[in-house]
Amino acid sequence: MLPQKQAEEAIVSNLNETEHEGKEESNDSQAMFGVKNLLWHGGSSWDAWFSCASNQVAQVLLTLPYSFSQLGMLSGILFQVFYGIMGSWTAYLISVLYIEYRSRKEKENVSFKNHVIQWFEVLDGLLGPYWKAIGLAFNCTFLLFGSVIQLIACASNIYYINDHLDKRTWTYIFGACCATTVFIPSFHNYRIWSFLGLGMTTYTAWYMAIAALVHGQVENVQHSGPKSLVLYFTGATNILYTFGGHAVTVEVMHAMWKPQKFKYIYLMATLYVFTLTIPSATAVYWAFGDQLLNHSNAFSLLPKSGFRDAAVILMLIHQFITFGFACTPLYFVWEKVIGMHDTKSICLRAVARLPVVIPIWFLAIIFPFFGPINSAVGALLVSFTVYIIPALAHMLTYRKASARQNAAEKPPFFLPSWVGMYALNAFVVAWVLVVGFGFGGWASMTNFVRQVDTFGLFAKCYQCKAPPSAAPVVAAAPHH
Repeated sequence: MLPQKQAEEAIVSNLNETEHEGKEESNDSQAMFGVKNLLWHGGSSWDAWFSCASNQVAQVLLTLPYSFSQLGMLSGILFQVFYGIMGSWTAYLISVLYIEYRSRKEKENVSFKNHVIQWFEVLDGLLGPYWKAIGLAFNCTFLLFGSVIQLIACASNIYYINDHLDKRTWTYIFGACCATTVFIPSFHNYRIWSFLGLGMTTYTAWYMAIAALVHGQVENVQHSGPKSLVLYFTGATNILYTFGGHAVTVEVMHAMWKPQKFKYIYLMATLYVFTLTIPSATAVYWAFGDQLLNHSNAFSLLPKSGFRDAAVILMLIHQFITFGFACTPLYFVWEKVIGMHDTKSICLRAVARLPVVIPIWFLAIIFPFFGPINSAVGALLVSFTVYIIPALAHMLTYRKASARQNAAEKPPFFLPSWVGMYALNAFVVAWVLVVGFGFGGWASMTNFVRQVDTFGLFAKCYQCKAPPSAAPVVAAAPHH
């Protein structure tokens, strides 16, 4: 345990060189009474928990009933639990590698003042430039499309309150609104947003569950999923995407006053997320069944009411927050490329960040396929970024006996053997490579191409026209 203790001491001793950590941790109880610190400067374990939990359940909450219609009820629940635990494990691996990288660098007297450590830098420091390039490519592409999905979700949601404008026009509007996230400097500054964001998704999830139960089952409801392998693996990869929100794990850890406390925070966040995703998806699928196959956004089937409008508005605000979460690491990368990362002026950094938003805006207009794009991103990007690369990186970092002996973080108490860790990591790599990337990639891209063939690129209003069977849904409600 001595190397681990030394590593933690080395990290803590240097916290006064990074953004406010040492000062604010030592004065934590006093800082909570300052309005600015309360709302703006977050770095506690609770801040990290709120960040992880709120970032995990954004718009994907609305597509999980759609996934259940593709998978069936039992598979939907089992995949959520399975990928939730697997995602928590790989988030743990990322946290271990971050601690290892930072402890090594700080023993070399490297200062991280005004510098945010990112995942590709961890890979570079531990495994070399080739891994840096791989991590940078996958992470940036995943975050890019993660931001695209938030814009698509904004347009899809607001349409159910105001359909006077088509979804493409709403995408233009929300693209401009989300561009204002360039003014938020770092993850330190998401304290109040993370707290509010989790409250918004909690309300939305329980609204979905209660509204579906009150509505009751539609007439002649059918629960025939899974109907085909394409639909089955498409739904499975959407759930893979659901619990793959830790492309920003390193940035969230770096924003903590004591990042070595992160170890199990993602698991705790996932357990809370289960209380939102499983009841809401189960209830909506129970009520509407196979109708969800043509309604990837659950809001499109739930009856219009003040409660639904409130949920839509809260999700819009949350998607703005999540857009900022996904974009902030991209902002950091871009700042480092153009030499603006050390600039202290918020306005200058905001102007420098704007070119990052433009391609995201454009891609959201090209591919407005709410639901199917989640599965495609899950299979092709999340599978590597969140699951395969962290597991492989951990195996290679500790492949030598000397590295294991001097490891900053020893194996966890529930898996104390290095052999056990290697076996578990190998299973994660094999499973995700075959099931997630292989079958999932085939199924999700097949489904994605079908959407392109049906609606075309630059679709003006994806899934706007309700099928004729939707008309009697509300009328039938009182009979159930």
